[in-house]
Amino acid sequence: MAKGKVNASSKTDSECPPSYQEATAGYEEMQAQFYWDDKAVRQIFIRKVYAILMTQLFVTVGIVALFTFCAPVRFFIQTHPGLYMLSYMTFFATYIALSCCGDLRRQFPWNLILLVLFTLSMACMMGFVSSFYNTKSVLLCLGITALVCLSVTIFSFQTKIDFTSCQGVLFVLCVVMLLCAITLSIVVPFGYVPWLHAIYAVMGAILFTLFLAFDTQLLIGNKRYTMSPEEYIFATLNIYLDIVYLFSFLLQIMGGGRE
Repeated sequence: MAKGKVNASSKTDSECPPSYQEATAGYEEMQAQFYWDDKAVRQIFIRKVYAILMTQLFVTVGIVALFTFCAPVRFFIQTHPGLYMLSYMTFFATYIALSCCGDLRRQFPWNLILLVLFTLSMACMMGFVSSFYNTKSVLLCLGITALVCLSVTIFSFQTKIDFTSCQGVLFVLCVVMLLCAITLSIVVPFGYVPWLHAIYAVMGAILFTLFLAFDTQLLIGNKRYTMSPEEYIFATLNIYLDIVYLFSFLLQIMGGGRE
């Protein structure tokens, strides 16, 4: 009888449901492993984006320097405006392809080929524009752009402010910029208005500084909205455009015409 009671008691103990700690031990371990795996993937994604971005910026600065400092190249570019239109058409076509065709920008090697064409066309456009400004203005704007980009990047990595949740503010600023551009296009044929153009350039510089913070935090992935690690081409494209447009608006604000 005692033996039967012992067996019954051990059977009852073995059929007891597990505790909460026992039931969730495997889940917590799996969740921690997933967190570290995701963090490692995100770090690889960030390194890949900035490696491509630095290559783009070096190419762009090299072309801008060539068009600005080399007198024969500058003269050739300024006397052949059709090359600017060709660069603009290439830029527009590659931008549409990379922005709208998700499968294409994730398909190797076509995504890199389009990105190279996009970078070269944008760099040539910036070089053409910079050739009409004096050398000191171009160097000053390059330095300010580099300083602003470095400061905004460090701030975006460290701050608790979530720029990814500010799409409404960015949309309103984009609408204001569009209205200013339309106003300028109407006013300019009747006469150049320096203060109106200055306001437009200042607003553009502020807007693309905010866009740089927005796109950087999308890249980091620790805020409300994030970007998929598969979209490294699209992430690079956005940050590169923010930097280039910031440079162009600073050039309009502080640039002096070449004599």
